[in-house]
Amino acid sequence: MNTSVLPSVALIAGPTASGKSALAMALADLTPSVIINADSMQVYRDLRIVTARPSAEDEARHPHRLFGYIDGAESCSAARWADDAKAAIADAHAAQRLPILVGGTGLYIRTLLDGIAPVPGIDPAIRSAIRALPVAESHEALTREDPEAAARLAPADTTRVARALEVVRSTGRTLKSWQAQREGGIGDTVRLAPVVLLPPRDWLFARCDARFGTMVETAQGEVASLIERGLDPALPVMRAIGVPEIAALLMAKVSRSDACAAGSLATRQYAKRQFTWFSNQSPHSWPKHQSYLDSETTTQLAIKLRENTLTA
Repeated sequence: MNTSVLPSVALIAGPTASGKSALAMALADLTPSVIINADSMQVYRDLRIVTARPSAEDEARHPHRLFGYIDGAESCSAARWADDAKAAIADAHAAQRLPILVGGTGLYIRTLLDGIAPVPGIDPAIRSAIRALPVAESHEALTREDPEAAARLAPADTTRVARALEVVRSTGRTLKSWQAQREGGIGDTVRLAPVVLLPPRDWLFARCDARFGTMVETAQGEVASLIERGLDPALPVMRAIGVPEIAALLMAKVSRSDACAAGSLATRQYAKRQFTWFSNQSPHSWPKHQSYLDSETTTQLAIKLRENTLTA
């Protein structure tokens, strides 16, 4: 395929605290752009500080889309985000601006580029029955009905176990068989210029610790406001890293030092999972930047990425 005739999309991916936002801003400084969020937690309106969303000043400096656009009482899916991202990308192209996707949620990025499995709607009765099962019974049932999925999924991974079980019961086919056929991806309709940030882990983890240490002081009002809403504890916004830890601090269940330790650990563990995912699951052809980013390196990488949007 002659990709030179396709519209360009830049993609900046990688773990939390790896420097993605700074790189996106540096790239936007070089060319008219729209920065589009690809982080599953930064979609929620309630969590600017906790999720390290771009500041109001940054959002005023360059157009930003899909940041803080969903109320915390809702649960955003990869399919919903992908549809919204397609629209944001189309709007950016219509305005003759470069769409810059920036985020660390691999599932969202993969869904946008590769499409989504056309799984039919689940029978509500089947879904209710499965969600009412104890965790052990769900995994045991999955072992009988989809042994491959059961072997792949941890028994404690309640969400994925329930999803696999409800799909096989409702459709008569395993989730894996549905996922073998994907629809609606934009990967073949754009000229993608990606970069994956995979900096040294000691540098990355030090930034995670520093970020959470600051967050404990600045995000308490944000978390307090969220708690006052009385939302379902199972909602993504209530389980975002930082919310349970700071909530426990506000309710005097833990000390500040314990809250910092728990939040820093959770952030590092999340960064490690993202690091592993992008190391192993992103296409080999995607350039991996493996050194740390200071201001000079960020500028140089932005220039290179800008060139790649023209030649990808």
